[in-house]
Amino acid sequence: EVQLVESGGALVQAGGSLRLSCEAPGITFDDYTVGWFRQAPGKKRVGVSAISASGYLDYADSVKGRFTVGKNNAKNTVYLQMNSLNPEDTDIYYCAAVRGEGKYYFLDEQNYDYWGQGTQVTVSS
Repeated sequence: EVQLVESGGALVQAGGSLRLSCEAPGITFDDYTVGWFRQAPGKKRVGVSAISASGYLDYADSVKGRFTVGKNNAKNTVYLQMNSLNPEDTDIYYCAAVRGEGKYYFLDEQNYDYWGQGTQVTVSS
């Protein structure tokens, strides 16, 4: 089974920035839609951002203007650049992938077949 691996999570002060990366040696991201999700303890996992196989970008309203998703095809990685972080961004962040475009809304976790284990992002006040 395809295993995605997230990295880059850290503790950062409010207003700071982080760059998360997603890797998957078993697939070529250029052929997949990749989404970013986040989840706090005891709460529902929600979509943050996504980049489709055709290059379409999508963002949750809560992160528009602050987060940027992209692909580095040379390295076969997907990144999530997070700027102007606030404490509400504190969550475990997951990347997910599906071949092609998937069958659901890009920020719906049902759209994805493969998931990583998550990386912790903590934003202090």
